[in-house]
Amino acid sequence: MIGTRIRELRSERGLTVAQLATAAGVASGLISQVERDLADPSLEALRKIAKALDLPLFSLFQEPDPALVAVIRADNRVRVKSPSDGITYARVSPGRGRLEVLEGHLLPGGSSAAEPWSHPSEECVLVLRGRLVVEVSGFDHELEEGDSCYFDSSLPHRYLNPGEEPTDFIIAATPPSY
Repeated sequence: MIGTRIRELRSERGLTVAQLATAAGVASGLISQVERDLADPSLEALRKIAKALDLPLFSLFQEPDPALVAVIRADNRVRVKSPSDGITYARVSPGRGRLEVLEGHLLPGGSSAAEPWSHPSEECVLVLRGRLVVEVSGFDHELEEGDSCYFDSSLPHRYLNPGEEPTDFIIAATPPSY
């Protein structure tokens, strides 16, 4: 499914596999294998591909037939997991429109990315359980259960769990409009 979506988005932009790979900073072979559903890309590779396509990450999973009302069943959510960073995201919104809502789960000592990164949108994160550090432009903002943080995500940022228990949180983001 994701391979087909990446191929469609690449073709819509008139890019070759090599051009997308170069723009994303990944190997052409990876793009080719992903598009043919022969490989599952890492979260980091998906971020790079989405950025090269100038799209929010979860738009790579967007269904082509938008409806006016969308019900997303808990057992049918699009999920992305990064075993190396201890982060799992589940999209709880349909992945279209002007708002994207994600449920995040971050293991103790985990982070959303190895290094802060940016993308063109705005984010608000709400901690449901545990502790969360929101690093934005080199400044740490420590959040406890019930706390929230709003920021311009074009600034380099990432989420960190400094605690000894898993952290659960909700992110509401404005995907870029194209």
